[in-house]
Amino acid sequence: MKMSSGIALAAMMFLQYFIWSAWYVTMGTYMGESPLMANGVQIGATYGALAIATMISPFFVGMVADRFFAAQRIMGVLHLLGAALLFLATKIDNSQTFYWVILVYSLLYMPTIALSNSVAFSQMTDPGKQFPWIRVFGTIGWIVAGVCVGQMGIEKSANTFYLAAGVSAVLGLFSFFLPNTPPKGKAADASSALGTEAFVLLKEKSFLVFFIAAILICIPLSFYYGFANPFLNEIGFPNAASKMTLGQVSEALFILAIPFLFNRAGVKNMLIFGMTAWILRYICFAYGNVESAGWMLYAGIVLHGICYDFFFVTGYMYTEKKAGEKIKNAAQGLFTFATYGLGMVIGTSVSGYVVESKKIADTTGHDWQSIWMTPAYIAAAVLVFFILFFKEKKETPAVSH
Repeated sequence: MKMSSGIALAAMMFLQYFIWSAWYVTMGTYMGESPLMANGVQIGATYGALAIATMISPFFVGMVADRFFAAQRIMGVLHLLGAALLFLATKIDNSQTFYWVILVYSLLYMPTIALSNSVAFSQMTDPGKQFPWIRVFGTIGWIVAGVCVGQMGIEKSANTFYLAAGVSAVLGLFSFFLPNTPPKGKAADASSALGTEAFVLLKEKSFLVFFIAAILICIPLSFYYGFANPFLNEIGFPNAASKMTLGQVSEALFILAIPFLFNRAGVKNMLIFGMTAWILRYICFAYGNVESAGWMLYAGIVLHGICYDFFFVTGYMYTEKKAGEKIKNAAQGLFTFATYGLGMVIGTSVSGYVVESKKIADTTGHDWQSIWMTPAYIAAAVLVFFILFFKEKKETPAVSH
């Protein structure tokens, strides 16, 4: 891969994830303020819009974009349209209308993740070695966006959306100058786009148990994504958005340990360790406070790396190992659909209702200890289910087809 191409791809990844981080992390905080004054149910539902888009975007990429358009050009158009919608979101003063704007924006944004990956892979001579070094700039972009939002003090204002809109416009224009990635000229069928070819894996009990646990663990995950920033701001945790980027720093560090631990510790122990981290994180949030237990708030944030890497990254590796070469792409698509799609739709609904039900009467505050213990209990139940029913052999050969 040419150095100029590598620099362009790194910039693309940086901007791609900067956009997402700039509006997504603090959206719950913004929605709770004037003019939207959204309640917990409305905030949870709006976060669920991205999950709905996650379920739909594979069809767009697999059946439309890959067939008719050069990847970098359709990505440019989607980001330019996305910039307009992010700008429009700042003009909305009704939470129901705001939901629809975010849903349409998410339907435009989510396909660009797969498209950006396609552009990157098309330029690589050794994707296994080169892609991680390019993709890490996406994590850096997410972190930088969070630091900018926190340092600028705009977590509760529409300026987060202005920031995201501006960068989206820049990436939209920049996309037209990225290396050409021509259309493949053929459409994926619906089953391939959704990953239904991988349903054969569910016939094996160990994978079925893992699959169910992966969907259920997205309920605790939704509590963090939707309500960690509103929680930290409500209790007076200073510069919350910037400090929440410690979770991404932790994620980047722990992901380096995954390849060394995957074969040594075994997939079951890795997944158990990840789910245990979910429980500890929410206990830290439940009992942490700014005055005397700030370390628990920091611990809850930093545990994000273990929570995410040891379950989801390990889960992707386990899924690929079980699937084998023939259906590995379908298997990864099915896992993504089930977790970031179905699991997050369920999770955002549950988290929204729980937060709203724990609102303290006649105030704008919440019973956060009770709120955070709810996902802790759910994660504990998933952990017990997984320990009891997941029986995996030391070796995990691919399922025959």
